[in-house]
Amino acid sequence: MAVEITKRDYSLIGREAKLAEERGLANAEWYACKLSRARMRELMQRRDGPAIRDTVIWFAAIIISGTLGFLTWHTWWAVPCFLVYGVLYGSASGPRWHESGHGTAFKTQWMNDALYEIASFMYIFESVPWRWSHTRHHTDTIIVGRDPEIPAPRPPNLWAITMDVFNLKRVPMEFAEILRHCFGWLTPAEETYIPDSERHKVYRNARIYVLIYAALITLCITKHTILPLMYVGLPAFYGGWLMHIFSVTQHAGLAEDILDHRLNTRTIYMNPIFRFIYWEMNYHIEHHMFPMVPYHALGKLHQEIKGDMPKPYNSLWEAYREIVPTLIRELKEPTYFVKRELPSTARPVSALEPA
Repeated sequence: MAVEITKRDYSLIGREAKLAEERGLANAEWYACKLSRARMRELMQRRDGPAIRDTVIWFAAIIISGTLGFLTWHTWWAVPCFLVYGVLYGSASGPRWHESGHGTAFKTQWMNDALYEIASFMYIFESVPWRWSHTRHHTDTIIVGRDPEIPAPRPPNLWAITMDVFNLKRVPMEFAEILRHCFGWLTPAEETYIPDSERHKVYRNARIYVLIYAALITLCITKHTILPLMYVGLPAFYGGWLMHIFSVTQHAGLAEDILDHRLNTRTIYMNPIFRFIYWEMNYHIEHHMFPMVPYHALGKLHQEIKGDMPKPYNSLWEAYREIVPTLIRELKEPTYFVKRELPSTARPVSALEPA
């Protein structure tokens, strides 16, 4: 006899949203590792230097790989050139959108704002909706009915997760949102987290996006070449795979509805190239627990609090060896999740148990 699988309501306007509020999980106080105020002030110090250096290197690498792609167009040498360009454009823009959106990448705010808008366009994220969506994600991380960015609702849609290796689900959905915003429409879920004062910016930016892509498509048609879209637009598909691989590891298969980032978020050790592309977001527990610490200080923060944290994963491979079997098991057991073990030196977990 088949077992009926009960699905939770992951929408922001359903029964789980109301239940989260009743349980005190909405806008709640989260667990935080102890750190002296003096040390925290040091770690939270914002500086322009590291982000300027990394941004110059990033754009230089994009320009060099893009130029080589142009010079080798119509030859097989263009393939590796655009593979590099695609990852730099379509994957590395995601973490830069994220960190500049927090306002911590640079000390100078206009630099954060400029990079945020540029990286949002590159990653095909609307800057205003995603700023407020991500704010909610940090306020109510993996709280069902509250968090709009839960990566793998239970039971997981493995086909959708696999499709998004090349953004075949996310980007078309994002373009549908852009078109809807062009006409001045928000979804009921968006209305729960985008303030009234920001909505005109949503509509304005969406119209700018549509004009840019319309111009690019027109150029491709008139010039009988796909090359312009190889530089803008298509990199989200052929180059966004690495960011998707990174982002799935952040929370997938971990506890829901618990006010402790140590139990619903992963920290993973990565090589220097991956850390550069990911902008140190591999220290993801640290980032969620103390989101005002700049990316370049997360490694130092990790050293300060690792005695109060679960053992970090030594590689992406180690993380996925846990994630893949977990998601497969959750197809039949939606209540199953990975229970992260805290070291003997850790302070006790919150009394709230995950659902």
